[in-house]
Amino acid sequence: MPGIIRIINPNSNPAVTQGMSEAVEPLRLAGGPILDCVTLETGTFGIESDEDIEMVTPMLVEWVKQDTEASAFIIGCYSDPGLGPCRETTNKPVMGIAECAMLTALTRASKFGVISILEASIPRHRRHMEARSLHHQCAGDRAIGMGVSEVESRADAFDHLVSVGQALRDEDGAGAVITGCTGMAKYGARLEKALEIPVIDPTQAAAGMALSAVALG
Repeated sequence: MPGIIRIINPNSNPAVTQGMSEAVEPLRLAGGPILDCVTLETGTFGIESDEDIEMVTPMLVEWVKQDTEASAFIIGCYSDPGLGPCRETTNKPVMGIAECAMLTALTRASKFGVISILEASIPRHRRHMEARSLHHQCAGDRAIGMGVSEVESRADAFDHLVSVGQALRDEDGAGAVITGCTGMAKYGARLEKALEIPVIDPTQAAAGMALSAVALG
């Protein structure tokens, strides 16, 4: 067995988990580590606030502590909830999708933009970037004004993503765009075609790094 990478959706929306699984399908290689997407069923339906992050953090820590089968973990939420405590819980690799997405974006452009769900998400993202000294590389962070479930289900979600992505590109100068919610996963390829700049899917970015970590030991 080459190893199992557990991709944990910290919210309880199974549609988001399915979208993440579809996003990493190209990375499921014969003979490679298994990419297993799972749902934290006791979590909130969408992680949209600091309170939501505080609620799911101990649940994620407990999962990592109890899951002896996995070779690595991915926290599948752009807020990277519980990333530090989970890393303190295990010596196995634990990837945060926001952290991995930002690092990946900088391999494609000198400045990146972030498409957020809600305005309230932006200060939280800013703190995350500042803690990693990556805020100077962020051209802008703009919200589409939808919650997690709306991003996944609303018929007009893609149009909002395109509009915000264009503003990040044309007004803010972003050379690459990060989709700042796992509910946006299914739009990535279409969005990249519409914007004509790299669009970084955070779950894909984290899965790529986790695959390297597991394969190289």
